[in-house]
Amino acid sequence: MGKTLISENLIENYTVQIATTEHLHLAEAICAEMEESAKARGTGIAKRSSEYLRAKMEEGKAIIALDNEGQFIGFCYVETWEHGKFVANSGLIVKPEWRKYGIAKAVKMRAFELSRTNYPDAKIIGITTSLAVMKINSELGYEPTTFSELPVNDAFWNGCKSCVNYDVLTRTDRKHCLCTGMIFDPEWEKNKAKREAEASLKEKEKETEHIEWNFLKDVKVLERLKSIKEKMFLKMQVRKAKRVVV
Repeated sequence: MGKTLISENLIENYTVQIATTEHLHLAEAICAEMEESAKARGTGIAKRSSEYLRAKMEEGKAIIALDNEGQFIGFCYVETWEHGKFVANSGLIVKPEWRKYGIAKAVKMRAFELSRTNYPDAKIIGITTSLAVMKINSELGYEPTTFSELPVNDAFWNGCKSCVNYDVLTRTDRKHCLCTGMIFDPEWEKNKAKREAEASLKEKEKETEHIEWNFLKDVKVLERLKSIKEKMFLKMQVRKAKRVVV
């Protein structure tokens, strides 16, 4: 996916794609940017080593945004837990000078598409303090959720250890924190599609259904119509007879 940005009267191009082995040399720069961002915001981003990020790139589980010189400007990776039951798009980062241009949304959307393609039945989850990320998640179909709906294994929560608010999480036995938990459940779409299909079927049945004739209910009406017709026929016969006589 490509897009044109206009900043300070300069046109810059960027691309968003699945990271490959061609991008392994950028892992160090991405890690450094993650650390700087965490310091500036005062909250933690799940700290990952450059080796970990390289592994994600080799597995095809990372999204990278590049400028027209091939330098990293945005990044995100996909993680799974509980045998693919849960998926998260983690480590979202955009270089400061490239923020407010839709890079984060473009990267997040591409990561979401990758997650849906590779793990169609998985619940996609995330925890964040960023209102911008919450907005993007909402646009993708995420909804706020309690921490009890998130994975229970330690591997998921280990990523929070680098956050300055980790003590809040541990004190509440992983029930509360300053982050907001969000979740996208593919069953919502399946149920919605099922409801829409059922509603459509009902409409079609309504249009084509045959209304059975209830003889006992309508017999009096028929008798009345028959009586009226007979009277009209008799009147016609009388008039006809008079004309013949004259």
